Amino acid sequence: MKQWYEELFENYAKTYDTEEFTKGTIGECDFIEKEINYDKMIKILDIGCGTGRHSIELSKRGYSVTGIDLSESQLKLAKEKARAQSLKINFQKHDA
Repeated sequence: MKQWYEELFENYAKTYDTEEFTKGTIGECDFIEKEINYDKMIKILDIGCGTGRHSIELSKRGYSVTGIDLSESQLKLAKEKARAQSLKINFQKHDA
């Protein structure tokens, strides 16, 4: 039997990237880079990575990223998106 959140996020993964709050990804990643002084040696852990919007953008910028989320459906989409862009991101299922 699925947990309530598994059913919720199974459907939500399909529309997550169209939510208004996801439109700020570039600026949010700009902020993260500035805060870590653009140090590409820093490893980044994206907790609650969802469909991978920050993980993917930061990986494209040259950072080593691990993304964790509890939703298998969101992780599946994150992996598909990363693979389509030939990005190597370690996505794992974990509870934050």
